[in-house]
Amino acid sequence: MDDQTRTELEAAAFRALRAHLMDKRADVQNIDMMNLAGFCRNCLSRWYQEAANARGIEMSKEDAREIFYGMSYDDWKSQHQTEASAEQKTAFTKSFAENVGPKD
Repeated sequence: MDDQTRTELEAAAFRALRAHLMDKRADVQNIDMMNLAGFCRNCLSRWYQEAANARGIEMSKEDAREIFYGMSYDDWKSQHQTEASAEQKTAFTKSFAENVGPKD
């Protein structure tokens, strides 16, 4: 397989993952994804931002989230995010440290 085809297939897989998380499973909470899989929608938007920045495209965290979520992050949270339990928050602290690093 040539590099262009591989890149196109990877991009299609990313778009399918995004659509699944945003359209079919908006009910799945980011904190649960992070606690179970070590990444969430915010990680995907951060990776998008990092890829843009690496290519010299200026993009803020908020810009990347708006592109990924299709709306402002505050709108997404108000429409889909529920309050996390104490257990979820404790698990998140551990998962975030293991998978992302210290919180800024």
